[in-house]
Amino acid sequence: MNDSPTPATALIVVDVQRAFDEWETAGRRRNNPQAVDRIVDLLNAFRRSGAPIFHIRHEGTRPNSAFLPGGTGYPVKEEARERAGEPVIVKRVNSAFIGTDLEARLRAAGIKTLVICGATTNHCVETTTRMAGNLGFDARLVRDAAWTFDRTGPDGDAHSAEDIHAMTLANLNGEFARIMSAAEVIAELQGSSVG
Repeated sequence: MNDSPTPATALIVVDVQRAFDEWETAGRRRNNPQAVDRIVDLLNAFRRSGAPIFHIRHEGTRPNSAFLPGGTGYPVKEEARERAGEPVIVKRVNSAFIGTDLEARLRAAGIKTLVICGATTNHCVETTTRMAGNLGFDARLVRDAAWTFDRTGPDGDAHSAEDIHAMTLANLNGEFARIMSAAEVIAELQGSSVG
């Protein structure tokens, strides 16, 4: 393992909050049941290497939002909790770059590569990844460290979480981001070739 990785790579952990557990308890079905375990693997690897980590939280603004501050769904899942020195960026829309100082922090730190994980694949993870690519960052979306839920389309057609996840990855691949597994990211981080 390289003890001095390039500071040009950062981990962006998007919205790993308890609201999603509440959705599951209420009967919503998701894909990638091991995604949080893979996020923990990434957190551990980035912490060991000393590479920067940014935690993103969604703060709901609608009265019925599961992400309202002070509500049971707002807190981060314990496994993905930030540690001292790891900034927490609070957003109120899908992109972690809108209405926040995330881009300014990344630029000030000389970070060029963003490893992105979290929830949900086709909402805040996708929007943040697209914007990262459009802003000129080298975005890496971690396929097994993100998840989403089944959805019903505008015509009443059912779409599985697996299909939504796969289509999101296909849409982002090559144009907005490189799609990787957690194991691939960790191997590159240890070889200091992610950045």
